[in-house]
Amino acid sequence: MFRLQCVRPCLRRLLHQGVGSRDQVLEGLQVCSTEDQLLDAVGRNKAKLTVEHVSCAVKMLWGFQKQRPDLLRTVHLVKSHPQFLTLRVLAENKITLMDDFTLVDILYDFLRLEVEPHDSLVQHLVSEAWLRVDRLPMASLSKFAVVLNDHHLQNSPLMGHITNILDQRLLSIDNSRILTALMISVSPLVSPRLRDALISRTEHLLDAVEPQFFNTPRRVLQFLRNVKCTHRPLLEKCNDIFLRILPRLDADNISIVLALYQSLQFNNCDFRLAAKERLTELMDNCTDPVSFSKLFVALAPIGSPEIRERLENTALLVADEFNAQQALAVAEALEEIQSRNLSLLNKIASVIQKNLHVYRSGELARITQALFQLHYQNPALFATLRKVLVSLLQRSFYPYEVTMLTRVLSMLPSPRLDEGVVSRVSDVMAQCNLGELNTISVAVAKWIRNDPSYRHTTHSRYVRLLQQLSQCGRERLQTADRLDLLLEELKYVSGEWFEEMLLEETVATLRRMMDQINPSNVPDLALFLTRINHLYPPLMDRIASVASEHVEQIHFSATYATLLPFSVMNYEPVNADELYDACIKRLTPHIRSFDPHLLVLLAYSLAVADRFPEELIKEIFSISFLGKLDCQLESLPDAVNMRTRQRLMELNRAVCLECPEFQVPWFHERYCQQLQRKGNGSVSPVQQQIHKMLGEVLGGINFVQAAIVTPYFYIVDFECKLDKHLQPLSYSEPSTLQISDRGKVLWDSRSLENGRDELPAGAQRIAIDFLDSKFFCKNSHHMKGETLMRKRHLEILGYRVVQIPHFEWNSMELSTPQAWKEYLRKKIMGQAPS
Repeated sequence: MFRLQCVRPCLRRLLHQGVGSRDQVLEGLQVCSTEDQLLDAVGRNKAKLTVEHVSCAVKMLWGFQKQRPDLLRTVHLVKSHPQFLTLRVLAENKITLMDDFTLVDILYDFLRLEVEPHDSLVQHLVSEAWLRVDRLPMASLSKFAVVLNDHHLQNSPLMGHITNILDQRLLSIDNSRILTALMISVSPLVSPRLRDALISRTEHLLDAVEPQFFNTPRRVLQFLRNVKCTHRPLLEKCNDIFLRILPRLDADNISIVLALYQSLQFNNCDFRLAAKERLTELMDNCTDPVSFSKLFVALAPIGSPEIRERLENTALLVADEFNAQQALAVAEALEEIQSRNLSLLNKIASVIQKNLHVYRSGELARITQALFQLHYQNPALFATLRKVLVSLLQRSFYPYEVTMLTRVLSMLPSPRLDEGVVSRVSDVMAQCNLGELNTISVAVAKWIRNDPSYRHTTHSRYVRLLQQLSQCGRERLQTADRLDLLLEELKYVSGEWFEEMLLEETVATLRRMMDQINPSNVPDLALFLTRINHLYPPLMDRIASVASEHVEQIHFSATYATLLPFSVMNYEPVNADELYDACIKRLTPHIRSFDPHLLVLLAYSLAVADRFPEELIKEIFSISFLGKLDCQLESLPDAVNMRTRQRLMELNRAVCLECPEFQVPWFHERYCQQLQRKGNGSVSPVQQQIHKMLGEVLGGINFVQAAIVTPYFYIVDFECKLDKHLQPLSYSEPSTLQISDRGKVLWDSRSLENGRDELPAGAQRIAIDFLDSKFFCKNSHHMKGETLMRKRHLEILGYRVVQIPHFEWNSMELSTPQAWKEYLRKKIMGQAPS
């Protein structure tokens, strides 16, 4: 009993000490369930608040807001609460007492609560973090970098220092969320070496990413877009994650991914089809303006005509409630699908017109382009847009902005060109890259065409602009020293000005940099050569050599771009067999990983070069592949859809004619008949001239047939028959070349039914084709691959093919009717039947 009495005082002391050590202020903050309760608690206890208390309060305030959708957040009410100022003052007074984690977290949370960047609290927090930047943990450094990025300080010396720290500590980062946030922030400053190192590290860390973390692969795409790098293996890893989490994504997130894919020129059939299905499921739930506008932007471009109609009908009901950004997004979606819904377009344009004062220059440029491409008729709106755009351009000092505004201004009608516009364009021209210079040249060409006075006098301002453009372009090419950067500038360059003024200088520069050609830039260089359609053997030989030797370093899907110039321009390097064999070997194991439409284009390109890999052909003409292709084509833009269908038909024809052993059936008869009935063919004056002269050479118009449709639906300009003595044979029906008022061929029933007269023994059927400039490379008389493939196929069909190149027909030697007739006679009858 005595012992127990002695123990009681000790227990009471211990319990009293335990109760006394509890942080009642912190507990009081943590039990608050609303912002008002929390801020009132801050006011009651402001004299007792420590760094830990302030940190807890700020974190909880942002936590309350973060749990709500954007539209339901009440940050403005929090900022107007009297005790929010108290919290800010307390935080500023305790900055030196904060540890590194707390310092950056408080800075991050206050900015999310919309405290202005110029506020003294934010300024002091940033200054203190700058002093500690070398010792910050990577998680805090990542948050600090995000803060600087939000402050538009991505090009500051401080961000450069953070980039250097990231470079040194890269291998120690094991958290993909931390790394990808840093990557976004430093993307404007990374070198090619650091870019590659970041991509490599991210590839490794993405393997461990949990599927619920949508933001991590999204930030990877943003980084790749920012550094203009389409790294296919990394894109495919991100795509796998998106496919796994797609059933849980909303329209906004799907729209973000699709937009990033588009900017990276990455198209994945599985994701598009899954996104289309998921977005269609969400249609009934997205009825408010915010969610519906995001659904419209994501689904309209990939939806069926029926889905588009439903979307447009719903948009008509909610369009009046759209804000400025939603109206812009919907207008761009309408442009992408080339909508003709005038009622909807009028409503969207009305919302845009009311909000013109809130749009930035880039947004106004996008609005102008969308409305112009939609052929929207509203002179008053366009006049207002033009006035605003001119004002913005005259105040801008950024080359990309001046170029963008110049481009859209050239779309708008104007009686004269403002001197202020010319002056500003001239001022920034020396800072423009080749792509921007090319854009300005297109705008100048439009101004010249639209200026009615230009026909009567030479305006020195146009001449000066064009001369300055050419000079700046040449100087940029002469000082270029990195092939990768040059190819990036050339990616979208085309047009008469470039070809006339800079093409030869560009090719000379590329040849100067031939030692920089490597597996990573081979596809881009090959695409550039294909696009300009100029044959340059030294560059193509170098591409062939690098591709053959390092084909394993080229992504399997990039084999299409690599081989394209060789097949299109019909150029066979010394190691042609080695090149094609290496690329076919590289792509074959991955055939089922290709997007269906890309696989069709690849197979057609190989067919042009007279290569038919059996495994590839059998895959394309399997029932499962064709079904998948049909599904994909429904979600692709109309132009890509039509091009792919055309290439599939041409591939089908090539396989049937050249590889009958594959036993692929010809299943494009109806498709070709539909194309014929649309009257796509046209006849030039030269072809009409040749038709008339052929009648005279052969002894009468009944000895020649015009615009003949062969089996497998080749269209032959002219057909005639010679007997074994090379004498013309007449047709049972006279030649009738019926041409509409618009120069289109009117196909007769005989052509569509592919009727062919039987030939006597020893006779031959001759196909005569006039070849204009499109059948040849632009810088030579070198015939293109498709022309030779056509000749092969006509010969298989039993024709002797006579080709009349335009440069021979229009030469000085053939300047009289008699000379033309003699030329035709030698071409047709000058050789014995084989």
